[in-house]
Amino acid sequence: MSYRYEVDVVHLLVSPEHAYFGRAKDGAAEVPATDAAQVELVAGKGIVGDRFFGKAAHMDAAVTLFAVEALESIAAELDAGPLDPLLTRRNVFLRGAELAPLLGHDFALESGGEGGEQVRLHAGRPAHPCAWMDKMLAPGAHKAMRGRGGIRCRVLSGGVLQRGPAVLLSPVPLDPERAGEATVLRPSRLP
Repeated sequence: MSYRYEVDVVHLLVSPEHAYFGRAKDGAAEVPATDAAQVELVAGKGIVGDRFFGKAAHMDAAVTLFAVEALESIAAELDAGPLDPLLTRRNVFLRGAELAPLLGHDFALESGGEGGEQVRLHAGRPAHPCAWMDKMLAPGAHKAMRGRGGIRCRVLSGGVLQRGPAVLLSPVPLDPERAGEATVLRPSRLP
C-alpha cells in the first residue's frame, strides 16, 4: 500500500439487532448498541457480536466506515447542532479519512499504537443513507447524507480495531480535507 494516513478511530458501534426496520413513523426498535473501546473483526464474517456478522447477504458489506467530518458537515448544513454519530448505525467512525476513493480497493487499518494489529478490508460499495435518517438525526438528513454515507466493506483479514490513533493504508491517494464533502459516484468508480 503506497499511502499512509494518520487517522483517529472515534467510535466503534456494535449492535446485535437491527433498530431501523419497517416505517419510520413507527419509531426505531429498542435494541442494545455498544460504542466499544475495541472490536474483533473476522475475515469473511464482519464484527463479532454485530447484526451483520456471518450473514450471507452481508458478507461483502458487513462493516461500514463513516467519516465523522461528513456528519459534522451535515449538521452544519442543516443547522442541527451536533448530531449523534451512533444514530447513523455505521460501525467504524474515522476522523481524518476521505473514504470514497477507496471504493473498489483493498486497504488496511492499523490501530493500537506501535505494533498494533492490521485489519485488511475491501471497500465494495457506498453506504447509502435510508429514510430513517430524517427521523433519527434531523429533518433533511437523508438527502444531506447522500454521497457521504460512508463505505460498506468486506473483512479480508481479521484482527482487533481499537478507538484512538490509527493508520489508514491506502493503494490510492486520499485528501483528508475532503472527508466531509459529498461525492458523486459515477459508475466508472464503482467496483
